Amino acid sequence: MVSRQTRGRIRPPALNLRCIIHPLTENWIPTKPAKVSSEGIVVAQHAAAAAVGAEILEAGGNAIDAAVATAFALGIVEPWMSGLGGAGYLLYGEAGSGKVHVVDFGLVSAAALDPGRYKPTGGVSPDIFGWPLVEGDRNLKGYESICVPGSVDGLGLALERFGRKPLAEVMAPAIRLAEAGLPVDWHTTLSIAVAAEDLRDFNSSAEIFLPGGLPPAPARDGSRRHLPLQRLAATYRRLAAAGRRDFYEGELATAIVADLAAGGSPLSAADLAGYRARLVEPLTLDYHGVRLHGATALTGAPTYLTAMERIAGRMGWEPQSYPDMRSFLIYAEELRRAFAERLRTLGQSDPSSHTTHLSVVDRDGNMVALTNTLLARFGSKVVLPRTGITMNNGMMWFDPEPGKPNSLGAGKRPLCNMCPVLITRDGVPWAALGASGGRRIIPAMVQLTSFIVDFSMPLERAFAVPRLDASTDKVLCDNRFPPELVAMIAAEMPVEVVEEGVYPGQFANPSAVMRPLSSSRNTGMAHIHSPAAAAMVAGGG
Repeated sequence: MVSRQTRGRIRPPALNLRCIIHPLTENWIPTKPAKVSSEGIVVAQHAAAAAVGAEILEAGGNAIDAAVATAFALGIVEPWMSGLGGAGYLLYGEAGSGKVHVVDFGLVSAAALDPGRYKPTGGVSPDIFGWPLVEGDRNLKGYESICVPGSVDGLGLALERFGRKPLAEVMAPAIRLAEAGLPVDWHTTLSIAVAAEDLRDFNSSAEIFLPGGLPPAPARDGSRRHLPLQRLAATYRRLAAAGRRDFYEGELATAIVADLAAGGSPLSAADLAGYRARLVEPLTLDYHGVRLHGATALTGAPTYLTAMERIAGRMGWEPQSYPDMRSFLIYAEELRRAFAERLRTLGQSDPSSHTTHLSVVDRDGNMVALTNTLLARFGSKVVLPRTGITMNNGMMWFDPEPGKPNSLGAGKRPLCNMCPVLITRDGVPWAALGASGGRRIIPAMVQLTSFIVDFSMPLERAFAVPRLDASTDKVLCDNRFPPELVAMIAAEMPVEVVEEGVYPGQFANPSAVMRPLSSSRNTGMAHIHSPAAAAMVAGGG
């Protein structure tokens, strides 16, 4: 539901030159209800994909089955965000044992990578990690920007180890979507139009996403148009029949390597065959009666946990139901400290990378937090001609200057900002959450975690609270903050007052599920400002 009403503008003290205020552009305050049910719930950034996961739950699948099915479906209905050519991280919390598992399916650079091909030219691009610009933008788009994808192996490994259903059954709904094609609605039109200038540089990409040389537009008569995805549908069918390793060692691998070689990529058949997703232990922190679980050291987890640990030491007040002004000042200060360390030791990240996150809880209380990405919108902008797979641009995650912690290197895994979080309370899964949004993911996870733990907020209320972002040299403040709060923060650090909207999003795009210890009722909540994001209940309840 959306109530269309104009917001009042925040006006901090006129002489405060540290505060920038942008004019309103959308002028509405959206609302979105949480879904509550004793059945399983899937939350994703596209309703059609969440519905696929709910279908799998209804058919007897567990949280892993539903998460994998949803991830494959997202690669069809939101191909600019994630897909077979991407990478990610999955956290799985077992209700019975309380054990939390991490599946690491991050990217790996080519063994034959030549860092000399990525020559810095001076200046800094807003589209990458704050690294220097690279000659020919080779690390941003095209075949030389591609790393070995991990999504297929990671999703398949998770399913084999923790799922109940075979890959073919879990992929069946996504195959139906692929055979129907990409629905053309306003969301599709906007997402393609933003990347159209780069997509047209690659014939196989333009052929699919720019019919007639232009972004597709919805039919004026209200009927549903679809962009054909025949090659990708065939790839999904092959993968479902042959299994995940076919992508790396079988017929699919042969087709992928042939296209990569023709385009000038250094990736080889040996690179694909040698790739393995990994099961690793989570990074953890005990925080105010719960345990926070993050992924690996190459994700946003270390920065998230560092910020949470410091906040824990400063949250000394009596329990409250809503964060006061001092709370937000603490968030801003500790996030800035944590990011200063991150940028100094690891590097700055893209504020608007195109990632997807999904959260799942099944009726037994098992939970999944899964973040998957192509990195930039449409990744490398390359759609492989033989398979229809959109490939990542993982090279943008490396620093092109040598001698740095995250410098370019052969056969290397890069730093990323993905930050799926699983929270246990009294040894059982209590909440699973995550977001898309590049460097803005971590501040969102910090604040949402604090909202639900320190202030005992239900998810619907926590998602409605305005947030700030302190991942850059300026603190972004939602224009719903009271003027006194903005002034307080602006007295300590530079502030920019912004309006959250559909596009461009100023803050991260989160999703979460939750299961109170005293209840078998699950809750799912999707990002309020995304009309496409939704929580779906198994059985439609």
